[in-house]
Amino acid sequence: MGDIQNKVDDFAGKAKEAAGDVTNNESLENEGKADQTKADFKETLSNAADAVKDKANEVLGKFQDKK
Repeated sequence: MGDIQNKVDDFAGKAKEAAGDVTNNESLENEGKADQTKADFKETLSNAADAVKDKANEVLGKFQDKK
C-alpha cells in the first residue's frame, strides 16, 4: 500500500505545483515540489527496505539449503 500512497502523494504534488504555476502562487508551487520530493524519498526508502528483505531472505534460504 505504501507504493500506491507514494504515487498518490507524487501526483498531488504535481497538481499543486501546476496549480501554483497557473495561478502565479509561488507558495503553492513550492508546496507541490516539496510533496513530490517527500514522495520520492519515501519511494527510495521503500525500495531500499525491499532490497534488504530480499537479501535477508536469500541468505536465510542458503542456510536452510545447508541443513
